[in-house]
Amino acid sequence: MRDDADDEVLARRAADGDNGTLDALLRNHITSVHSVCRRILGNPDDALDATQEALIAIARKIGSFDGRAKFSTWVYRVATNAALDEARRRTRRPVPFESLPESGRSARTASTDAAIVDRLDVDAALAHLTPEYRAAVALRDLVGMDYAEIAEVLDIPPGTVRSRISRGRAALADLLGNRETPSEHPTA
Repeated sequence: MRDDADDEVLARRAADGDNGTLDALLRNHITSVHSVCRRILGNPDDALDATQEALIAIARKIGSFDGRAKFSTWVYRVATNAALDEARRRTRRPVPFESLPESGRSARTASTDAAIVDRLDVDAALAHLTPEYRAAVALRDLVGMDYAEIAEVLDIPPGTVRSRISRGRAALADLLGNRETPSEHPTA
Protein backbone atom coordinates (compact mmCIF):
# COMPACT_ATOMS: atom_id res chain seq x y z
CA MET A 1 0.00 0.00 0.00
CA ARG A 2 1.28 3.42 -0.92
CA ASP A 3 1.78 6.15 1.64
CA ASP A 4 -0.08 9.37 0.82
CA ALA A 5 2.67 11.42 2.48
CA ASP A 6 5.19 9.93 0.04
CA ASP A 7 2.80 10.61 -2.84
CA GLU A 8 2.47 14.22 -1.74
CA VAL A 9 6.26 14.65 -1.77
CA LEU A 10 6.41 13.05 -5.22
CA ALA A 11 3.56 15.27 -6.43
CA ARG A 12 5.44 18.40 -5.34
CA ARG A 13 8.58 17.20 -7.13
CA ALA A 14 6.55 16.36 -10.25
CA ALA A 15 4.87 19.79 -10.14
CA ASP A 16 8.36 21.32 -10.04
CA GLY A 17 9.13 19.66 -13.38
CA ASP A 18 10.71 16.33 -12.40
CA ASN A 19 9.39 14.15 -15.24
CA GLY A 20 10.91 10.95 -13.83
CA THR A 21 9.03 11.49 -10.59
CA LEU A 22 5.81 12.22 -12.50
CA ASP A 23 6.26 8.98 -14.43
CA ALA A 24 6.79 7.03 -11.19
CA LEU A 25 3.74 8.66 -9.61
CA LEU A 26 1.54 7.78 -12.59
CA ARG A 27 2.85 4.20 -12.59
CA ASN A 28 2.03 3.93 -8.87
CA HIS A 29 -1.59 4.88 -9.50
CA ILE A 30 -2.42 3.45 -12.92
CA THR A 31 -3.97 0.27 -11.53
CA SER A 32 -6.30 2.09 -9.14
CA VAL A 33 -7.23 4.65 -11.82
CA HIS A 34 -8.05 1.89 -14.30
CA SER A 35 -10.00 -0.06 -11.68
CA VAL A 36 -12.27 2.89 -10.92
CA CYS A 37 -12.76 3.70 -14.61
CA ARG A 38 -13.52 0.04 -15.41
CA ARG A 39 -16.14 -0.23 -12.70
CA ILE A 40 -17.80 3.07 -13.55
CA LEU A 41 -17.89 2.45 -17.30
CA GLY A 42 -18.29 -1.32 -17.50
CA ASN A 43 -16.72 -1.43 -20.95
CA PRO A 44 -13.01 -2.32 -21.11
CA ASP A 45 -12.30 -0.13 -24.15
CA ASP A 46 -14.06 2.88 -22.64
CA ALA A 47 -12.22 2.26 -19.36
CA LEU A 48 -8.87 2.32 -21.15
CA ASP A 49 -9.82 5.59 -22.86
CA ALA A 50 -10.91 7.11 -19.54
CA THR A 51 -7.75 5.83 -17.82
CA GLN A 52 -5.61 7.48 -20.47
CA GLU A 53 -7.55 10.74 -20.15
CA ALA A 54 -7.27 10.60 -16.35
CA LEU A 55 -3.50 10.06 -16.46
CA ILE A 56 -3.10 12.92 -18.93
CA ALA A 57 -5.24 15.13 -16.67
CA ILE A 58 -3.17 14.17 -13.62
CA ALA A 59 0.03 15.01 -15.48
CA ARG A 60 -1.34 18.35 -16.70
CA LYS A 61 -2.93 19.32 -13.38
CA ILE A 62 -0.26 18.04 -10.98
CA GLY A 63 0.59 21.64 -10.14
CA SER A 64 -2.98 22.22 -8.95
CA PHE A 65 -2.73 19.51 -6.28
CA ASP A 66 -2.67 21.62 -3.14
CA GLY A 67 -2.44 18.95 -0.43
CA ARG A 68 -5.77 19.81 1.21
CA ALA A 69 -7.00 16.30 0.39
CA LYS A 70 -5.02 13.07 0.33
CA PHE A 71 -3.27 12.58 -2.98
CA SER A 72 -5.15 9.31 -3.59
CA THR A 73 -8.47 11.15 -3.08
CA TRP A 74 -7.42 13.74 -5.65
CA VAL A 75 -6.42 10.97 -8.08
CA TYR A 76 -9.78 9.20 -7.60
CA ARG A 77 -11.57 12.47 -8.28
CA VAL A 78 -9.68 12.98 -11.54
CA ALA A 79 -10.30 9.33 -12.54
CA THR A 80 -14.00 9.49 -11.65
CA ASN A 81 -14.45 12.71 -13.62
CA ALA A 82 -12.67 11.18 -16.62
CA ALA A 83 -14.90 8.10 -16.44
CA LEU A 84 -18.08 10.16 -16.11
CA ASP A 85 -16.96 12.34 -19.05
CA GLU A 86 -16.34 9.20 -21.10
CA ALA A 87 -19.78 7.84 -20.17
CA ARG A 88 -21.38 11.05 -21.42
CA ARG A 89 -19.41 10.89 -24.69
CA ARG A 90 -20.12 7.29 -25.54
CA THR A 91 -23.34 5.49 -26.20
CA ARG A 92 -24.00 2.47 -24.02
CA ARG A 93 -22.36 -0.62 -25.41
CA PRO A 94 -23.37 -4.14 -24.54
CA VAL A 95 -21.24 -5.73 -21.84
CA PRO A 96 -19.37 -8.66 -23.41
CA PHE A 97 -19.87 -12.00 -21.78
CA GLU A 98 -17.79 -15.00 -22.66
CA SER A 99 -18.92 -18.39 -21.44
CA LEU A 100 -16.49 -20.39 -19.39
CA PRO A 101 -15.30 -23.80 -20.60
CA GLU A 102 -17.27 -26.69 -19.14
CA SER A 103 -14.79 -29.57 -19.44
CA GLY A 104 -12.04 -30.68 -17.06
CA ARG A 105 -13.11 -28.76 -13.97
CA SER A 106 -11.54 -29.41 -10.61
CA ALA A 107 -12.96 -28.18 -7.31
CA ARG A 108 -10.50 -25.29 -7.35
CA THR A 109 -11.36 -24.43 -10.96
CA ALA A 110 -15.08 -24.57 -10.14
CA SER A 111 -14.67 -22.11 -7.27
CA THR A 112 -12.53 -19.84 -9.45
CA ASP A 113 -15.11 -20.08 -12.22
CA ALA A 114 -17.88 -19.22 -9.75
CA ALA A 115 -15.95 -16.16 -8.59
CA ILE A 116 -15.42 -15.07 -12.20
CA VAL A 117 -19.10 -15.56 -13.01
CA ASP A 118 -20.06 -13.58 -9.90
CA ARG A 119 -17.74 -10.76 -10.91
CA LEU A 120 -19.12 -10.76 -14.46
CA ASP A 121 -22.66 -10.68 -13.04
CA VAL A 122 -21.79 -7.69 -10.84
CA ASP A 123 -20.08 -5.92 -13.77
CA ALA A 124 -23.13 -6.53 -15.97
CA ALA A 125 -25.46 -5.26 -13.25
CA LEU A 126 -23.26 -2.19 -12.67
CA ALA A 127 -23.55 -1.41 -16.39
CA HIS A 128 -27.30 -0.93 -15.92
CA LEU A 129 -26.86 1.76 -13.25
CA THR A 130 -26.53 5.42 -14.10
CA PRO A 131 -22.91 6.61 -14.10
CA GLU A 132 -23.58 8.65 -10.94
CA TYR A 133 -24.80 5.58 -9.02
CA ARG A 134 -22.00 3.40 -10.44
CA ALA A 135 -19.38 5.93 -9.34
CA ALA A 136 -20.71 6.16 -5.78
CA VAL A 137 -21.08 2.38 -5.38
CA ALA A 138 -17.67 1.65 -6.95
CA LEU A 139 -15.86 4.17 -4.77
CA ARG A 140 -17.54 2.83 -1.60
CA ASP A 141 -17.72 -0.92 -2.16
CA LEU A 142 -14.77 -1.52 -4.46
CA VAL A 143 -12.27 1.17 -3.47
CA GLY A 144 -13.31 1.31 0.19
CA MET A 145 -13.58 5.08 0.48
CA ASP A 146 -15.64 6.57 3.29
CA TYR A 147 -18.62 8.84 2.63
CA ALA A 148 -16.69 12.07 3.23
CA GLU A 149 -13.98 11.06 0.75
CA ILE A 150 -16.59 10.09 -1.85
CA ALA A 151 -18.36 13.41 -1.33
CA GLU A 152 -15.06 15.16 -1.95
CA VAL A 153 -14.24 13.08 -5.03
CA LEU A 154 -17.69 13.54 -6.59
CA ASP A 155 -18.06 17.13 -5.33
CA ILE A 156 -21.49 16.43 -3.87
CA PRO A 157 -22.90 16.60 -0.32
CA PRO A 158 -22.46 13.53 1.94
CA GLY A 159 -26.23 13.05 2.05
CA THR A 160 -26.29 12.73 -1.73
CA VAL A 161 -23.49 10.17 -1.50
CA ARG A 162 -25.54 8.10 0.97
CA SER A 163 -28.59 8.35 -1.26
CA ARG A 164 -26.73 7.33 -4.42
CA ILE A 165 -25.05 4.40 -2.67
CA SER A 166 -28.34 3.24 -1.18
CA ARG A 167 -30.24 3.53 -4.47
CA GLY A 168 -27.36 2.00 -6.42
CA ARG A 169 -27.12 -0.97 -4.07
CA ALA A 170 -30.89 -1.47 -4.16
CA ALA A 171 -30.83 -1.46 -7.97
CA LEU A 172 -27.90 -3.91 -7.98
CA ALA A 173 -29.73 -6.20 -5.56
CA ASP A 174 -32.77 -6.10 -7.83
CA LEU A 175 -30.72 -6.79 -10.93
CA LEU A 176 -28.84 -9.64 -9.26
CA GLY A 177 -32.04 -11.19 -7.92
CA ASN A 178 -31.29 -10.48 -4.26
CA ARG A 179 -34.11 -8.33 -2.98
CA GLU A 180 -32.87 -8.40 0.63
CA THR A 181 -29.59 -6.51 0.84
CA PRO A 182 -27.56 -6.71 4.01
CA SER A 183 -27.47 -3.48 5.93
CA GLU A 184 -24.13 -1.76 6.14
CA HIS A 185 -24.95 -0.99 9.77
CA PRO A 186 -25.84 -4.20 11.62
CA THR A 187 -28.74 -3.95 14.03
CA ALA A 188 -27.20 -6.27 16.61
